Amino acid sequence: MSIRFDDRVAIVTGAGAGLGRCHALLLAARGARVVVNDPGGAVDGRGGAHAAADRVVEEIRAAGGQAVANYDSVADEQAAQRIVATATEAWGRLDILVNNAGILRDKAFNNLTMEDFRAVVDVHLMGTVYCTKAAWPVMRGQKYGRIVVTTSGSGTVGNFGQSNYGAAKTGVVGLINCLRFEGAKYNILTNAISPSAATRMTEGLLPPDMIPWMKPELVSPAVAYLASEDCKVSGQIIAATAGGYARVQYFVTEGVQFDPAEPVTPEMFADRFDQIGDLSTAQPYTGLMGNVERQLRAIGRIR
Repeated sequence: MSIRFDDRVAIVTGAGAGLGRCHALLLAARGARVVVNDPGGAVDGRGGAHAAADRVVEEIRAAGGQAVANYDSVADEQAAQRIVATATEAWGRLDILVNNAGILRDKAFNNLTMEDFRAVVDVHLMGTVYCTKAAWPVMRGQKYGRIVVTTSGSGTVGNFGQSNYGAAKTGVVGLINCLRFEGAKYNILTNAISPSAATRMTEGLLPPDMIPWMKPELVSPAVAYLASEDCKVSGQIIAATAGGYARVQYFVTEGVQFDPAEPVTPEMFADRFDQIGDLSTAQPYTGLMGNVERQLRAIGRIR
């Protein structure tokens, strides 16, 4: 099986450096026409320059690929629409959206200003929403689309000093969990990559002995697969670090089912708390109701 993107059009946000650059280069090398989006700001999102996106476009063209630059910020709704318009005006369609753009403003929650909290949420969560919203009608009209969002262990597991980042990164998982249902009819698949790599955003955050192996280009093969026609899954999270790949899945324990026809007290809950949290009974959590429907049927409260 050879994964190709001939005749496909892709947008990669935050593609001027790091992970986004690697995603854009790989997609282009496999035949995609790529919009390289990057406003060229600092890690904290301040400032801007066209050079970052332009350099990646030049790399792609020098290798024989097709690419155009876009310098808009994903954190602005109208700017996100312009990013999508860059693709449709250049090539008449949009098949792939990789929501990769990000900034960091790390501080302990006690010291974090709401300005810094909002700035990170605006880029990571709302930027993903804005770009996806702009791309959605194009992909619906084509009855084809592949959307990859970028989550993080800082959200799914947690990390000190990254409450803004973690909240935003978990938010994008909620987005794809819902969009997988809405996109299914139109062959629009939405998945998440949870990467760890040595980039300018992670300087000083990674174990020194692991840095040589945490190459950003080792994340991109997973992104390329999720962005491909060969991909048939939706709503999945794939972790990618140092050449290792794994699926991240939420689980629910068997728990305890009290009779809802009778009162339940805090003491009853406390007495069974260990059983409620017993992970030896855990199963993938794939539905809104978890085990409740089955458990109510077992005790005869519903048919």
